[in-house]
Parts: sequence; structure tokens; C-alpha cells
Amino acid sequence: MPVPPLELLLPAILVGVAFLGYCYFDLYRVAETRFLPKWAWGVLCALSIPFGGIAYLLLGRGHTSHA
Repeated sequence: MPVPPLELLLPAILVGVAFLGYCYFDLYRVAETRFLPKWAWGVLCALSIPFGGIAYLLLGRGHTSHA
């Protein structure tokens, strides 16, 4: 199976890295998460892009503090 050229893969790679960065930023700013500790959500987000990030945003995101 031939590998697609880099110009076709680069947008998908950039979107994946940006999504992972958003998930990490959100993990940093929340006080606590649900179901798993923060470090476990971070590992899950990194190992299974985009499914780990989607799972974190839907299930694990805690409440943010606006104080």
C-alpha cells in the first residue's frame, strides 16, 4: 500500500496536534476530572488521538473555576 505524500498528511497531523494541545490546556486549567486522574486522561489523550480527547471532553472534563 503506497504512502500518501506529506502534503496530504500534514493538515491531519496539524489538526491532531492542535486538538491534543487543546485537551492538555483544558486538563491544566480544570481543578479536577471525573472517572480518572488528570495524568491518566493526559496519557489516554496522547495515545489515542482523537478518541481519547473526545472521551475526555465528553466524560472526564471537570468543572472550571471562574473565580
